[in-house]
Amino acid sequence: MNINRNMNRRQALQNLGLVGAGAALASCALPVMAEMPDIDVAVLNFALNLEYLEAEFYLQAAFGRSLSAADSGGGPAPIGGRKVNFASDAVRQYAEEIAIDEENHVKFLRKALGTAAVARPQLDIGPAFAAAANAAFATTLTPAFDPYANDLFFLHGAFIFEDVGVTAYKGAARLITNKDFLEAAAGILAVEAYHAGEIRTQLYAQKDVVTPYGVTVETIVKKISDLRASVGGGKDQGINDGGKSNIVVTDANSIAFSRSTDEVLRIVTLGSAMNKGGFFPNGLNGAIK
Repeated sequence: MNINRNMNRRQALQNLGLVGAGAALASCALPVMAEMPDIDVAVLNFALNLEYLEAEFYLQAAFGRSLSAADSGGGPAPIGGRKVNFASDAVRQYAEEIAIDEENHVKFLRKALGTAAVARPQLDIGPAFAAAANAAFATTLTPAFDPYANDLFFLHGAFIFEDVGVTAYKGAARLITNKDFLEAAAGILAVEAYHAGEIRTQLYAQKDVVTPYGVTVETIVKKISDLRASVGGGKDQGINDGGKSNIVVTDANSIAFSRSTDEVLRIVTLGSAMNKGGFFPNGLNGAIK
């Protein structure tokens, strides 16, 4: 190993703020690397933290279960979460498909990282959703927002995560040094974008539905998007743009946005400057936290 080269990588990691990975490397069959550069380990473990969060939310919503003990790395059980009583068979199938995808991402990353894989941190996939909704509306909502209450609120809960995964994982591309993992990363970015497009399409189809909070689905989505933008460096859009559908979130060049790890952390911890709170009450595990 070239020590000077790795020191330079570590310095670059600090200077760039470790541009984040959202969902990370999924279904490609790659060998476990006996020795990874520090920067790759840090980025992939950051991605693993976020995959734990997404997997736990979707597994609970779709099946009423968590990751296995082996796949969690022995981390503490999540706070909250339960199976959604889906009224729509289509939404149920979407939830199940995404849940399996996210579970597979966790398994892939843990296998790739080997003994360097961090354990699942403490996750809040219950009260944190209500806190996020309250922050988005700048008031205490009644009833408290619950993504497991019905199909529509499940879709809103999923919306909180999916666009973040796309922007975060795109940002990781410049930092992953191993080309095999970079190729897998491109594949996972595509999967996360499929998920995001699926959720946004479902919400747009119901954009005019009035929720129990007296506002439409479109308004709730816009509130969530605005909150993410306010703490996550902008780079966010609702599902309606000038009276037209806005399913694919892009910049002026029709290129997906990138977020740094700091921007991602502020979103998942609900704006915490200490990078603790929200969906990660005690922060993330690993070098990026």
